[in-house]
Order: sequence, then C-alpha cells, then structure tokens
Amino acid sequence: MRAAIYRGPGEIAIEEVPRPEIEAPTDAIVRVTHTAICGSDLWPYRGLDDREAPSRIGHEPMGIVEEVGEDVRSVDPGDRVFAPFVMSCGECEFCRKGLHTACVNGDSWGGDNGGAQGEYVRARQADGTLVRVPDRHADDEETLRSILPLTDVMGTGHHAAKSAGVEAGSTCVVVGDGAVGLCGVLAARRLGAERIVAMGHHEDRLELAEEFGATETIAARGEEAIERARELTHGGANHVMECVGAASAMDTAIAVARPGGTVGYVGVPHGIEDEGLDMFGLFGDNITLSGGVAPVRAYADELLADVLGGTLDPSPIFTKVVDLDGVSEGYEAMDEREAIKVLVKL
Repeated sequence: MRAAIYRGPGEIAIEEVPRPEIEAPTDAIVRVTHTAICGSDLWPYRGLDDREAPSRIGHEPMGIVEEVGEDVRSVDPGDRVFAPFVMSCGECEFCRKGLHTACVNGDSWGGDNGGAQGEYVRARQADGTLVRVPDRHADDEETLRSILPLTDVMGTGHHAAKSAGVEAGSTCVVVGDGAVGLCGVLAARRLGAERIVAMGHHEDRLELAEEFGATETIAARGEEAIERARELTHGGANHVMECVGAASAMDTAIAVARPGGTVGYVGVPHGIEDEGLDMFGLFGDNITLSGGVAPVRAYADELLADVLGGTLDPSPIFTKVVDLDGVSEGYEAMDEREAIKVLVKL
C-alpha cells in the first residue's frame, strides 16, 4: 500500500509500505477513502516538535471496512466508518466515564497500524473505535465531507466549548481561527451561546467564523486584541475557549476571562514549557482551567446525529482537496496559511 511518510522537517513523501493485517480478534482493516491534514501535523513538519523520521503520519481516517477479526461485532466488511484520532476499547474505566483518550487499551494510528494518511489502517479495538455511518449516507459525498471533521477538529472544538462551560445564553470568546477554533464557534452556537466573540489573525477565516455563528470578531493582535475583547464582553467572558496551544494564545485566553470564569483549552501545547504560564492571572482572578486532549469518541454519536439531521455542517473548514499524491502540497498550503484544513480524498 501507499502512505504518507514524515521524512523530516518540511518533507512528506508518499511511499510503499506494508499493508496492515489482522493481528488480534478485535482488529478491523479499513480501506481509507477520506482523511485530512491536521494542524498538529504541522508541528513536526515545521521542525518544532520531535518526531521519529521516517514515520507514518495522519490520524483522521474514514473509509470502508475490508476485514474484521472474529470478535468484532459492531461493524462488518462493506460498512462505511470513521474513527477518532485515538483508538479506544469503549469498556475500560476511562472509556466508561467518557475519557477515551486515556483508554488503557488505546493506541495511535501510526506505526504498523497504517498511518491514516494512507490507503489502509488497522483499527485495534474496532468495536470501541469505529463509528458506523448509516447505509443511506454511506456514498453521499457532501454528507461524508461534513462527517470527516468528527474524526478530530469538530469533536475537539466541542470539547473546548464543553470544558469552558458554554450553555444556552452564554457569552464566550474563542481564541484561534484555525479549524479547531472555527469548529469551536460551531460548537458554541450548537450549545446555545448568545454571544460568540472569535479572535484570530486572518480576515477570511474570521468571515467563516461569522458564517458559523460568531456575533463579533477581533483581528487585532497582542494587547490591542485583549482590550477589544474585554471591551466587547464588558470586562471579560465567563467562558473562553483556547484552540491554538501556543503560549501566547493561552495568555490571551486567561487575560480575556472574567474573574471566576473558565478557560477550556484544547490546543496541543507548544512553547508553554519554555515561556511559562500566567499562573498568577489564573490564581488572582479565580479562573478555572479545564480541558486537555479531546475524547472525540465520547462526542461522535451525538455530533453525527446532528450532521445527518442537517443542523451541523463543519465541512467549510476544508478549503483545499488533494489526492494521496498531493499530500505534500497540502502540507505546504497549510504551512503557508493558504488553506485552513486540507481534505485528502483517496
């Protein structure tokens, strides 16, 4: 099979690799038809995170089940499925309380599991991991593009909103205009927020944020952006969603939170360990910090129901589509901010 291989900073190659096979009775083999490039994939691509090279890359698979182990009960060969960015069993202590990313039997899509930017993956713990798409939607390309973000960014944006305590009538601030931040806007609207202030640096993305439900947007930077957010929210918001992971974004989120408010953080941390975190800001204003890596599987079924019901559509975050041979081009486009998120159609 062919798959995207991380060869080092700035270098993604498409190479022949061994096709994954059933190794345990709980495994399933999925032929990937759709996947995506994630903002977190850009950290190693930019040389900002250590990653083994060469290594398979990608973690947002959707496709058709080709083969199942003898213990798999939830899916059959021929079923259309998608999967979160982390595999989980669905039965352990952590899965039962909705923390699938801490599954004691969990695994990633890398290594000999296939790497999700490739033609096949092995889903370990298939019953707990794979989400079946109803047959009537299995070949509807428009619907499939709306479902694909549920593998990661839509669930992650939803986790930010839930962690921040967003509910009907809320005023919230979303820090970040990438795919996760934009999905965070969708999630806040879905949860009934009355005012949603989106903060970012790109006018085209903030325009999409408005289409997704943002009531105000802020394109300024630094202290000017913070002051504008405080002005719009009359001193800060009770619910702030940090959707970037950079130290500057976390500092902004803390600064625009109202005393006694909550920051829901889901951005993969980057630079925090070097630049530190404003603990005094949290402490002095009694601000709660909640969130972490999103347990996307916990939200997949309810979000899928809304997509299929026509009330949720995150597909506009895909502003570029490539085939497998175009994956390197897709990385370049996201790295240069020429695309919000790239869909890979195999």
